[in-house]
Amino acid sequence: MVLYSFDGMIKKEDLIESTKRVIKDAAVENGAIVAANSDKKYYPRDVSPYRYVWVRDAAFICVAADMLGLGMGIQEDFFQWCLERAEGFDRDGVFYQKYHTNGAKAGDQFQPDQTGTLLWAVWHHYAYQQRTEDAVEFKDLIEKAANGICKYWSRNHFVVPTYDLWEERSTFPELEDNHTYSLAACVRGLKCADTMIEPKNKKWLRCAREMEEAINKGYDASHKYFLRTFGKLNDYGVDASLLGLVYPFEICSANDRRMVNTVNAIEVKIVENGGVHRYEKDAYDGWMREGKLRCKGAGAWPLLNFWMSIYHAMRGDKEKAERYYEWVLNRLKSPYIPEQIFENELQKSVRPLVWAHAMFAISHFFLESSGGSSNLDTDRRG
Repeated sequence: MVLYSFDGMIKKEDLIESTKRVIKDAAVENGAIVAANSDKKYYPRDVSPYRYVWVRDAAFICVAADMLGLGMGIQEDFFQWCLERAEGFDRDGVFYQKYHTNGAKAGDQFQPDQTGTLLWAVWHHYAYQQRTEDAVEFKDLIEKAANGICKYWSRNHFVVPTYDLWEERSTFPELEDNHTYSLAACVRGLKCADTMIEPKNKKWLRCAREMEEAINKGYDASHKYFLRTFGKLNDYGVDASLLGLVYPFEICSANDRRMVNTVNAIEVKIVENGGVHRYEKDAYDGWMREGKLRCKGAGAWPLLNFWMSIYHAMRGDKEKAERYYEWVLNRLKSPYIPEQIFENELQKSVRPLVWAHAMFAISHFFLESSGGSSNLDTDRRG
């Protein structure tokens, strides 16, 4: 099926349909949701294989499936997979870097944002349908995950090394440093857990409060943006992941002056020709040549363009929101949204990245809802 309009831009409606198909393809038989199903004929052979479960990606995919009305039960199946199959979760109460579809760990990094994001996705699934009380079906999952986050937290930092969502930077307990995005995810996850479970666990909200206090210390007034990593040693690299402080983690409002300044820094430092990059001097491109990964400089990430669109929609700037959104659609050469878009014809990207499709769906619904203030407003329904 051809999914192009006459002007060469893929139709939004057709891209929604391909997004539904890509999400369905990512949901495998045992409940796992993969970042990209490389078994499919449309998946290119000369890029990094992504047939892994990143709990973070899958959580956003579950939320997008809610908004798309995919009544396949993939959310509940995935939550059950997390509870029963994810290696180490039963013991530690947290999720690690990535997993094979059978649940075996494929990476050992402790990325706390994954556990927090999963809790938000569980909450969203039931709150979006206005049946939060039914979340008790996953009481074991919720309690273990919330307790797991708290187990590794000590007043103002995690007690073990943690990695950021890009899997490239680590914190160290002796430096009492934190990844701002990771803390935001954990705060939101713990607050979501608190709304779903009775009786209340005071420890969850205490840890969330301590984490939120730490995040506030991560705003650098002289540089005028939130730092991506801060503590006894700070990292001043501008990072697009800080958009998560507004959506979905609600640490700041879109109009909070600190976030306005942070987004301004992102737009000045890492938006290139309209495309949003992960961070300054990013090199990863996921390009495989002759069986080896070649990092020849990163491109713009469509999922970040969509994230930026969500932010501006929540600010009420629909024109700017549409500009970031349509930048991606204007550059797609197929109905499959890639991980990255390059300004050359040589580099190849993972395609489709299901998280990118999820962010497309979420941003589309924000744009369709009067600047993000309708039933997609996370202050009310997620």
